[in-house]
Amino acid sequence: MKILVDADSCPRLVRDAVVRASARTGIQAVFAANHPIPDIAGETAVMELCPPGEGAADNRIVELACPGDLVVTRDIPLASRLVEVSIMVLDDRGRTYTQENIRERLSLRNFMVDLAENGLGSTRWTSYGKRELKAFADSFDRILTQLRGSYLTQDRGSVSV
Repeated sequence: MKILVDADSCPRLVRDAVVRASARTGIQAVFAANHPIPDIAGETAVMELCPPGEGAADNRIVELACPGDLVVTRDIPLASRLVEVSIMVLDDRGRTYTQENIRERLSLRNFMVDLAENGLGSTRWTSYGKRELKAFADSFDRILTQLRGSYLTQDRGSVSV
């Protein structure tokens, strides 16, 4: 089990929370990005520097992700790729992406991008503060506890005595 973070656009507050949770739980956190991200260090937090180019970090996350992992991203097309292969995905505002909601969110995202490309809207996120961080932290802790419990149960089931 590991935590994978799409670090290119991840808010610093979220990165810090993931690093702390990784150290506290001993679960490895992998931060993938096309450029070095400061303050990603420790026994359980590692930086995965991806080659330049669009989608390189996303592709690396897809390569590394396995069922039972948790991915943190605000990239809805990446989330769609992961949900298709049963990976748990959470955005930086505490919203989970699931088989039930990913198509709708992807359609809405594509609509908003089309509007922005035609000068009729914006794809920029609103501010990120304490309320958004709390929503993320609550969902992150809940999902991490759930996945960790499932991982430990599966691990025990596979041990021969």
